[in-house]
Amino acid sequence: MPDSPDRSPPLGAAFFRVLLVQLLSTLADNAFLIVAIARVIELGEAAWLIPILKVSATFFYVALAPFVGPIADAIPKGRVMLLANSFKCCAIGLLLFGLDPVLVIGLAGVGAAVYAPAKYGLVTELVPGSALVRANGYFEAVTVCAVVFGVVLGGFLVSPFMPVLSLGWMVTGADQPSPLATGVLVVIALHGAATMGSWGLADSRARYAPQPWKLSALCRAFVVENRTLWRDPLGGMSLAVTTLLWGAGATLQLVVLRWATESLALPLSQASYLQGMSAVGIVLGAALASRWVAMRHAARLLPLGVVLGASIPLLLLVQTVPIAALLLVYVGALAGFFVVPMNALLQLRGCTLLTAGRSVAVQGFNENAGMLLMLLLYAAGTAYGIAVPALVIGFGLCVGGSMALLWWARHRHVGDPVAVDSPKIHQEVIE
Repeated sequence: MPDSPDRSPPLGAAFFRVLLVQLLSTLADNAFLIVAIARVIELGEAAWLIPILKVSATFFYVALAPFVGPIADAIPKGRVMLLANSFKCCAIGLLLFGLDPVLVIGLAGVGAAVYAPAKYGLVTELVPGSALVRANGYFEAVTVCAVVFGVVLGGFLVSPFMPVLSLGWMVTGADQPSPLATGVLVVIALHGAATMGSWGLADSRARYAPQPWKLSALCRAFVVENRTLWRDPLGGMSLAVTTLLWGAGATLQLVVLRWATESLALPLSQASYLQGMSAVGIVLGAALASRWVAMRHAARLLPLGVVLGASIPLLLLVQTVPIAALLLVYVGALAGFFVVPMNALLQLRGCTLLTAGRSVAVQGFNENAGMLLMLLLYAAGTAYGIAVPALVIGFGLCVGGSMALLWWARHRHVGDPVAVDSPKIHQEVIE
C-alpha cells in the first residue's frame, strides 16, 4: 500500500485565486526569459551573457532578502502582490525603448523578489498545516505547468510566425524594427492580467508584531532568522535540499537549451519546447508526491537526489529529440516528486519558527544564492569555452554528490529515527 498523506481539510477559494495569479505571472516570467535570450542573440552579444540574464533576474532575490520578508508581513500580502506585478509590467516595458535586456530583466527581478514572499506567505497563512503538502502539490503543479507553457509560448514569441510591429524604439543591431517587439507586448499583457488578478485578493487577517525598519536592525534580524532555520534539524535539512534543487533547476534550464542547439542542431524556438519537457515531468512528480508522500516522511526521499544527479549525464547518450524528451520528463519527475514534500516541510517549519513572510524571505535568499552561485559557475565555464559534455557531467556530479553528502550527514550527525520519526515531530508536522 502507498504511504498516502494524512486527510486534510478542503482548500478555500482564496487559495485558488492565488494559484491563478501565480499561473499568469509565472507564464509571463518564463516566456520573457526566452524573449530576453533571443534579444541578446539578436544584438550579437557574447554567449556568456545568456546565463548572466538569469543572474541579473536572481540577484535582487538575494540582495533584497532582509527587507522583502518584513514588507510582506507589514502590508497585506495581496496588496504586495498587486504592487510587485505592476512594477514588473513597467520594467519589462523598458525593453521596448531599447534598454539592455540584462538591465531590464534585473529590474523585473526587483518586482519578483518582492512578490515571492508575499505569494508563498499568503498560501501558508490561508492553508492549515495539515493541508500544506496538498496545497504545495497544487502550487507546484500550477507553477510548473506555467513554466512549461511559458517556455513554449516564449519559443513561439521568438519564432518567424509572430508579426513584426514597426516600433521605432526597439531596433536590431542593423537599426531595423525588432521582430521581438510583439512578443514583449504579449508578455506585458500577461503581467497586466496577473496584476488585475491580484486586485482584491483575500486578506488572511494574519498580523505580526511591528519590527524596527532601521537597516542595521533588519540585517541583524535576518542573520538571526537564517541561523534559526538552518539550525533546526528539519528546517536545515529541507532548506539545504531546496537550495540545491533550485540552483540545479535554474542551471539545467540553460544547459538543456545549449545542449539542444549544439548537439541536436535545434533553433532556439524549438530548443525551448524541448527544455519544457523537464517541467512536464515535474508536474507529474509533484502530482504523485501530493498523493503518495506524507510530509513526515519527506526526509526518506534523499536517495532520490543521488539518482537525479546520476541521471543528468545520460543526456550525452541521446541523439534523437523523442528520446531526449522522454529523458527530460523522467529527470523532471524525479525532481518534482522530491521537492514538493521538502518544500512543504520547509514552509511549515519556517512558519512555526519565524513568520510566514520572514521564513519565505530566508528560503528565497538561500535558494537564490544557490542559483546565483551555480549560474555564475556556468557563465564562467561558457566564457572559458568549456564544452557541453564536460559541463553536463560536472553538473550531474555536483547534484548527485551534494545529495549524497546530505544523505550521509543526516544519518551521521542527526540520526534518522530521532529527527523525523519521533511521535512529537509527527504530531507537530500533522497539526
